[in-house]
Amino acid sequence: MAGTPKKFLFVSYAGNVTDLAWTVLREGHDVRLFMEASGYEDVGRGFVNVVSDWHEHIDWADIVIFDHIGKGAEAQELRKKGELCIGGTPYTDRLEDDRAFGQEEMKQHGIRIIPYREFTSFDEGIAYVRSNPGRYVIKPSGKAQYEKRLLFVGNEADGGDVIRVLGAYSKIWKDMIKSFQLQKHVMGVEVGAGAFFNGQRFMEPVYISFEHKRLFPGDLGVLTCEMGTSAYWTPRSKLFEETLRPFENMLASERYVGYFDVNCIVNDKGIYPLEFTARFGFPLTCLQEEGITEPLGELLLRMAKGDGGAIKVKQGYQVCALVVVPPFPFDDPQAFQSYSKDAVVIDNNATPDGIHIGDLKRVNDLWLITGDEGIALIVSGSGMTMREAQRKMYARIQNTFVNNMYYRTDIGDRWASDSDLLRTWGYVSG
Repeated sequence: MAGTPKKFLFVSYAGNVTDLAWTVLREGHDVRLFMEASGYEDVGRGFVNVVSDWHEHIDWADIVIFDHIGKGAEAQELRKKGELCIGGTPYTDRLEDDRAFGQEEMKQHGIRIIPYREFTSFDEGIAYVRSNPGRYVIKPSGKAQYEKRLLFVGNEADGGDVIRVLGAYSKIWKDMIKSFQLQKHVMGVEVGAGAFFNGQRFMEPVYISFEHKRLFPGDLGVLTCEMGTSAYWTPRSKLFEETLRPFENMLASERYVGYFDVNCIVNDKGIYPLEFTARFGFPLTCLQEEGITEPLGELLLRMAKGDGGAIKVKQGYQVCALVVVPPFPFDDPQAFQSYSKDAVVIDNNATPDGIHIGDLKRVNDLWLITGDEGIALIVSGSGMTMREAQRKMYARIQNTFVNNMYYRTDIGDRWASDSDLLRTWGYVSG
């Protein structure tokens, strides 16, 4: 490690940056981690120093890193006081949390969006679909949007399935879903574009990513937070220039520091942005660790200081998969207690490369599952081709073991078809 070790305080909601914190510790820095979500108090314990109240450690820290929305006001205030801080602002928090606001901000910045309507009444939503039949996507807003099982993609041309689902939601989820969008369904390739922002400008290169959200191979089963991601770094991207570059001045005026990402549908008619992520993504952060070649602690420090130098990254492709246990992706405390709590995670890989900790604690050098969600590991690989990256990742998974583990076996397979389409439409060169 070059220079003097620094003191890093990671403020996490449910562990998006646990592995990043551990990586920074192994680089020689001093690290403390706070976990906010109930049931996650032991996540990371034994790997890093887990503290019970992050506010008590502000004066100790050289840099503070937030990993979730909802802390934008506090992050902004720390920066105003001259502290090094990575995290959002009230504006960027709202961009992600309030879907309608995010869509309207896109329009204000000259970006085309998919037609949508915002509702606070299920009955009004049902009446709208009956009057305007078609395929729609139901997208809850606010906290409900993080319950991925509530997002519903309609398949019926007349919207009948959407009407039935809205009727069911009105009976079961009305207390959780305070507002929701009905968005027109658009066919195409789903792809994300993102970059780190240093308070003044976007840092190069751009990160292009492809999520795999459904539980089973072949994109079957329920929607999850994510089962894996494939990605690559690129010095330039039409996708980035048309969706994120227009926000550069606004983010600079906000003094935003952190990762900024937009998910899109792309087809032969154009780019249709869906929603923003103004924070560290999961498992995207672990995948970025696979592809970044400079020390991560130094990258975080120079980003917080406003250093705009290009990030040192690998050529080629990266891919990662979640290795999970019951009850993932469901909320079932009894199943977690019965099948997964304190289960031992065994890593037989020759090196720690590509092995990222999920909801784990370390006791007597044993890696044990904790929390309540069932995310054991995120395993990554890289290569000059997507196939090479896949082979490395799955070889590493084969050298890990935890009882009742499961994972998708096709992360990255879509690249063959997706890249052909994106190249045909002019979004990938070569």
